[in-house]
Amino acid sequence: MEYLEFELPIKELEEQFEKACAIGEESEVDVTDTCKQIEKKLKDTKKEIYKNLTPWQRVQLSRHPSRPYTLDYIDAICGESFLELHGDRTVKDDKAMIGGLGKIGNQSFMFIGQQKGYNTKTRQYRNFGMANPEGYRKALRLMKSAEKFNIPVVSFIDTPGAYPGLEAEERGQGEAIARNILEMTRLKVPIIVVIIGEGASGGALGIGVGDKVLMLENTWYSVISPESCSSILWRSWEFKEQAAEALKLTAKDMKRQKLIDEIVKEPLGGAHNDRETTFKTVRDNILASLEELKNLSPEELIEKRMEKYDNMGVFKD
Repeated sequence: MEYLEFELPIKELEEQFEKACAIGEESEVDVTDTCKQIEKKLKDTKKEIYKNLTPWQRVQLSRHPSRPYTLDYIDAICGESFLELHGDRTVKDDKAMIGGLGKIGNQSFMFIGQQKGYNTKTRQYRNFGMANPEGYRKALRLMKSAEKFNIPVVSFIDTPGAYPGLEAEERGQGEAIARNILEMTRLKVPIIVVIIGEGASGGALGIGVGDKVLMLENTWYSVISPESCSSILWRSWEFKEQAAEALKLTAKDMKRQKLIDEIVKEPLGGAHNDRETTFKTVRDNILASLEELKNLSPEELIEKRMEKYDNMGVFKD
């Protein structure tokens, strides 16, 4: 188990609890009361820490190395029914962007999302979740296939941004993302977007236009990361915590500004602390969102979607 800096008091109490229990097992000393006291203090400490998280601490939780990624959600939700589809039919198969058909119960979905790696080798293989233009074109190809067969789309967002390399720009990174945004606004099937980790910049928006946009509690969604914002405004990464506060990037901020539709509650300590509960909650939210959208005609879907995004950023004096 890896701990973030603000979680160190929890780590200390968990170690104390394990040692006290071990002493009780290895000797005849009764440590029941001591274990209960430590366990109660541990629960209280967790509640105190996680109910008062700062925006920067939520950013850290969204990047936790044990946090589940797109394929973890798809495997848990769909099981063996998931069939991954590859390639953009133009350049190659982008490993940072995955997609394919899967079922939740008897309902088919087209799943799309960015995929990060679990160690150095897989992180390089997945390009750290940063898709190239061919990744976005693959995503669009799959969405168009879903439209053809009247299958709803589920998009999982977890990326530090689209890949900013020279070769990505040469192959039309900006055009690919802009094309996806345009085509998603007029797709004739329901689109459910779930932000499961980092939602950074155009890399997130390229698969982020939806009828329902759900955001897990300890995730962030912004035009720029706190570190990059800090480096631009203060010429240093040292002000990343202030930048995270100013960017208003948390789920509560997004909901308050009506940029997302729902906040999906995570287990105490984050999604990685209780994966099964997180997977079930996300699954239930996807099905509930589809229930709201499935009876709308394609024309109604597009009209409501366009109206929703037209109203963003509108303020009255």
